[in-house]
Amino acid sequence: MQKDAIEILKKLISTPSLSKEESKTADHLQTFLESKNIKTNRWLNNIWATNKWFDPGKPTVLLNSHHDTVKPNAGYTMDPFSAMEKDGKIWGLGSNDAGGCVVSLLAAFLFFYEHEGLGYNLVVAITAEEEISGSNGIQSLLANKEFMDIVCTGGDDPFKHLVALVGEPTKMEMAVAEKGLLVLDCTAEGKAGHAARNEGENSIYTAMEDIDRLRKFQFTKISDLLGPVKLSVTVIETENKEHNVVPPVCRFVLDIRVNELYTFEEIQETISSHIKSNIRPRSTRLRSSMIPLDHPLVRAGLALNIKYYGSPTTSDKALMRFPALKMGPGDSARSHTADEFILVEEINSGIELYIQLLKSLL
Repeated sequence: MQKDAIEILKKLISTPSLSKEESKTADHLQTFLESKNIKTNRWLNNIWATNKWFDPGKPTVLLNSHHDTVKPNAGYTMDPFSAMEKDGKIWGLGSNDAGGCVVSLLAAFLFFYEHEGLGYNLVVAITAEEEISGSNGIQSLLANKEFMDIVCTGGDDPFKHLVALVGEPTKMEMAVAEKGLLVLDCTAEGKAGHAARNEGENSIYTAMEDIDRLRKFQFTKISDLLGPVKLSVTVIETENKEHNVVPPVCRFVLDIRVNELYTFEEIQETISSHIKSNIRPRSTRLRSSMIPLDHPLVRAGLALNIKYYGSPTTSDKALMRFPALKMGPGDSARSHTADEFILVEEINSGIELYIQLLKSLL
């Protein structure tokens, strides 16, 4: 299993698969599974398959990770697509985020594929566009009729009997919760004027006053798992490029990481009441999520002495309307960095721990 995992990982790394451009890695994944005599299904650039003895009367565990990557970091000192193995590491773009998770989940799926009498079904789905939270990844698969007809058999609630194990680099610890992501486009308005005269209303000053209020503001509800809500101004700009014009409009972007104690609507209402700028949410899809600590999947992990925590980063877990546990080999701190790598030992231990976890559950 480990040898196959390393081989397919190197193939994935050596094949560029930026978000929305994942067709070739989707081909590799499909070819790999079919070489194991497993019938695959494809929707856009999402590849999925069910275990051999899939039974619609049983609950289902969805094994999900993503095969798209961000663009290579400008600081790379080597070919990001080299897939070089050296010093016990596999180097290259997407090796850590999330190639190691992809191949480890595939290995665990293959281990159980022909087992009869499992208490749960297994479905593996390696999906696209996670890095941009795109609509053609896991979200589109969970709306696909073929996938829904086969996998989601919960009657009035199609996801009633579904739980997911989401592969992201967590050092194989259980991320039982993750913060939501709310991005607000903020617009401060003023009045144009000549900079040499005392006229106009400078929108930059209004934006600066708002930013200063936001820098000092704190939401009072602090989560035991996810901590406080975090506000960060990440962009500020004006269309004005002339030194002698007082700009009438200044825009800034607010990145808000929301714990499970607030709704996005509450966050927006509070922000709006504290600043002069107008706000507009880009999206409200990536809400905070949490799987109960007494869920059978989490209990199986606790029985194996796996630690749990709340994650500050978002993933496709946020798009799942059913319990989902984020867990995988690798380290989130390496994601999107130059000269990305994953340890071979991390993949080996990831496969083993996935199998132990699923054995305990299945």
